[in-house]
Amino acid sequence: MKKSIVKASVLMLVGSAILAAGSYNAQAEKDRKALVEYTLKRFENPLKNRGLYFPYSTDKELKNNMQPVKKVEDFRLGSYAFNKEGRAQYEEIKEMPPYEDNIDAGEELYNKYAFFKKCFPDPAIAGEYPKFDDKSGKVVTLTRAINQCLVANGQKPWKMTKGKMTDLEAYFAAKSTEAGKKVNVQINSKAAAEAYERGKKEYYTQRGYLKLSCANCHVQGAGQRVRREYLSPLLGQTTHFPVYRLKWQGLGTMERRIKGCEKNQGENPHKPSSDWTAEMIYFMSYMSNGLPVDGPDVRK
Repeated sequence: MKKSIVKASVLMLVGSAILAAGSYNAQAEKDRKALVEYTLKRFENPLKNRGLYFPYSTDKELKNNMQPVKKVEDFRLGSYAFNKEGRAQYEEIKEMPPYEDNIDAGEELYNKYAFFKKCFPDPAIAGEYPKFDDKSGKVVTLTRAINQCLVANGQKPWKMTKGKMTDLEAYFAAKSTEAGKKVNVQINSKAAAEAYERGKKEYYTQRGYLKLSCANCHVQGAGQRVRREYLSPLLGQTTHFPVYRLKWQGLGTMERRIKGCEKNQGENPHKPSSDWTAEMIYFMSYMSNGLPVDGPDVRK
């Protein structure tokens, strides 16, 4: 009888531990599901939802250039999920992608530095980052992981915004897309959940002399126009990096894009190597969990 009681107690304790471990992402999952529901509702019928979400758009624009979006997976394409005119231009560019040489260059780097195969045995890893490292207490983006691998093997770290970094990331992203991988960011500890919450707080915090938050443009303002360009939604915002921007005439990392957005907000941007930037990417990436990896890709 005593053995049965002890066994039952042990099972209860183990079950509680498993439940606790699995509950660290509870709030993040609640946030993600709410974002998915909100975004789908917003774009299921732009013309019908004009009064709620698109008060500054004309009926003609919403009818002729806004494509209703029914599938959450489509948001991996950013604004091209709903922008008919932009989608046509996008598909034309994708026939001869401007980043193909970068993928080849990234594969050469992966094979040139043998230690990369030890750090990243499977190159189809784009959807697994960022990760939270409990030992250091920091978020490790893919960019950080690549530099950590370099430094650990006696090399100098690469620039975190473009160049060799984007070439190698382009190769990883291409292999991930080819393998049908999806974004799968994990929150497995209390410290990881706290890092997620800090990233979320900053995403929704107004900053700079324009007093704008990221959410002002990419949640409340998603699908609205700034001059001729439509603002992309938060959902799917990280799936396609590194990205070739026509404005840059080259590839850039997520760190580079965030730096540019901060400048647009009228703020002195954080360094790409900062914990602030890494935690922002952690939050943004979790919001796209379950979406297909779609990188590298093209944006204006």
